[in-house]
Amino acid sequence: MKTYGTYFQNDKELPVKYGEINLINPERQRLRGEPLHKGIAAYPVFQGFCGTDYELMKMGREGKLNAKFPQGENRLINGHEGVVWVPDVNRFAIVLIRGGDSFDPTRYTEDETYFEYGCDGADGLFCDKNYFNPDMLLHLPEKYEGMKKLPLSVAKRLSFADPYACAVFQLERMEDLGEAQNFRVEMAKRKCTEAEARAIAKNSIFEKTVVFGLGMTGLFIADQIRRNHPDANIIFVGRSEETSKKVVFSKEITGADYLCTANLSEEETAEKLTEMLGGRATMFIGTSGTDVEHRVAFEHKLLGCNGIYNSFSLGPKVQYDTMPFGFENHLIFASINFRQSHMEKAIEILVDSRFDEVVELIDKDEFIGNPLYAYENKIYCKGAPLKTGVIWNKKYIDEEN
Repeated sequence: MKTYGTYFQNDKELPVKYGEINLINPERQRLRGEPLHKGIAAYPVFQGFCGTDYELMKMGREGKLNAKFPQGENRLINGHEGVVWVPDVNRFAIVLIRGGDSFDPTRYTEDETYFEYGCDGADGLFCDKNYFNPDMLLHLPEKYEGMKKLPLSVAKRLSFADPYACAVFQLERMEDLGEAQNFRVEMAKRKCTEAEARAIAKNSIFEKTVVFGLGMTGLFIADQIRRNHPDANIIFVGRSEETSKKVVFSKEITGADYLCTANLSEEETAEKLTEMLGGRATMFIGTSGTDVEHRVAFEHKLLGCNGIYNSFSLGPKVQYDTMPFGFENHLIFASINFRQSHMEKAIEILVDSRFDEVVELIDKDEFIGNPLYAYENKIYCKGAPLKTGVIWNKKYIDEEN
């Protein structure tokens, strides 16, 4: 079976290409112990562009994609954020991206394996047709069952199912670790039971929260914190003007404050944030993708005693001085991905959200005409929209709603 779509390859001059592709359909499993299934056909309808796509493209330019290709192939159909139409069951679906021979795909161990549609070992969504494990085609809320055309506003929102599911998982991890990190401190301070102290610590870890970097990842994590911990003090950190569309929208959605660091040194950034928070941070979430994160948190002492550093950026090295690190009882963790339950929760939240407001469209013909140019000059460039999406199959989209 052949299809048309975009795919990554190891090529210095042309790491992403649009053209005819030979589809494969190997048996895959959702979780360890579950049966292997051939994929069933689905038609991608609407896709969002993710920073991971851009990083994979750069890896292709450097000739480093071999480990990401499906077995026996020398290319990877990209795309992991979007909505598909499944003709066998006449419904729209969100593809559960991560599966494999593992008990929990968020916490796989050395003897387990995984795959990710559009990212690692399995072809993704930027094509006219593909095959997906039937166990991994998640339902939309009931009111969308039976629809033949999906409102464009809903399709835009659902393009965030993957990153928002990551944010749901991040909240779970921060709560679990915050509770374990500080419940004994709360027991000693408040002379309360362990159960009471754990509940207090689970909430108080967000008392002074910094989200360093303002993209969709940081916005979604902050949104999850605000929904579940309404009294949290949250500050976004970025280089955009406070009047920019994405800053205004992010503050409005989350009720957070914002610090523009465009004219501040790292030391001044730490000092200003400490002042705005009313003390050193209890939770530091690094999403900027720069080495500035760890220096502000540790070298310039923004992260307070018993605080947690959530390293969510891919790329930066995290360094710290072991003397203050040990005595101030800091905790660093890094954990990415999500379980099916996280994505199902994300879908429920997103369909009634306002996140479609930040998605701007690129015309499909413009994109496939020169995908490399589109990535570098339209989608991931200075002044690019907060999120870019593309209608891949207009037959299934109601563009008026």
